[in-house]
Amino acid sequence: MTNDPKKPKNPWGQAPQNNNRPNKPNAPQSDMPDLDMLMKKVRDNFGGGNGTGNPDGKKTIVIGILVLVALWLASGLYRVEPSENAVVQRFGDFNRTQSQAGMGYHIPWPVESVTKINVTEDRRITIGFGDSMGRSSKMRSDVSEESLMLTSDANIVDIDVVILWNISDAQNFLFNIKDQEDTVKRVAESTIREVVGQTKLQPIITTGREDVSIRAKELTQKTLDSYGAGIAIKQILIQDATVHPNVMEAFDDVVAAGQDAERFQNEANIYKNDILPKARGEAIKMLQEAKGYKEARVARATGEADRFEKLYTAYQSGKDVTRERIFIETMENVFKNNDKIIIDQENGSQGVMPYLPLNKRGGTQ
Repeated sequence: MTNDPKKPKNPWGQAPQNNNRPNKPNAPQSDMPDLDMLMKKVRDNFGGGNGTGNPDGKKTIVIGILVLVALWLASGLYRVEPSENAVVQRFGDFNRTQSQAGMGYHIPWPVESVTKINVTEDRRITIGFGDSMGRSSKMRSDVSEESLMLTSDANIVDIDVVILWNISDAQNFLFNIKDQEDTVKRVAESTIREVVGQTKLQPIITTGREDVSIRAKELTQKTLDSYGAGIAIKQILIQDATVHPNVMEAFDDVVAAGQDAERFQNEANIYKNDILPKARGEAIKMLQEAKGYKEARVARATGEADRFEKLYTAYQSGKDVTRERIFIETMENVFKNNDKIIIDQENGSQGVMPYLPLNKRGGTQ
């Protein structure tokens, strides 16, 4: 068998020109070779039959095999983006993690496989509500079995929460937990219920939301770390916290009573701030007056005692003179502030003597 170098090689050989094959009546003419001839050519090309084969056919098969092997090896090339980590598994078991961006290589399937994970993307999970797209805007639906929680003062709060998280360790994320997003949601919901159950209703719906969020974030992260989940909780946001509609009327009454109590307390504080300084001033004044009275009484008593001592000494030295002097001074103290009538019946007097208080006449002594 000779080959013409100018003609393209055909591993199946040149189809024979079978001009003597009988044609069936009304049968279409075909250029396909007879089946027996085709099988014979195949056996010849692969060394069948008499043991001799077509060398060009063998070379083509080898080249085809090499091409397939090259394509198989080339399928192990992969590229890692800056935001990704690539986890390589060998026969299903963890082998290595590529965290550097760029090209990488793994032994092609079925020996090794690679899973690329975005570790910088902030993922979002909602608790208490669901988001759905409407015709023109994003719609929000309440999920009451998630949103209704019991507070420490036996009230029911309707709370909507958003959890923002990302992947901190790609290996742990893939192999340590199953249904990762559902696990994060269940852990976060459990910890939020725990924190809400330790907090009264009023702070949750007013100024205590941030404290509840921080405590829930810390507890959720601690729980996920104990699982080795490879997940970092970025933030827990309480978007809405309200009283359950069934108890809204009773809660409004409680709020109104609380406001009245606060108002009365403020009024009492105002009255207290007004009356206490006055009372303290009066007390200080009374204490000072009492102290002054005490000092005056003590000083007066001390002076009288000293005077009595001196009078007694004088009385011992001259009893008659001292007695007369004491009598005169006593009478002077008795009569000096009273109106006086002097009656003198001695020496033919009429009995009534006019009394002229010279000390009361202006300018006369």
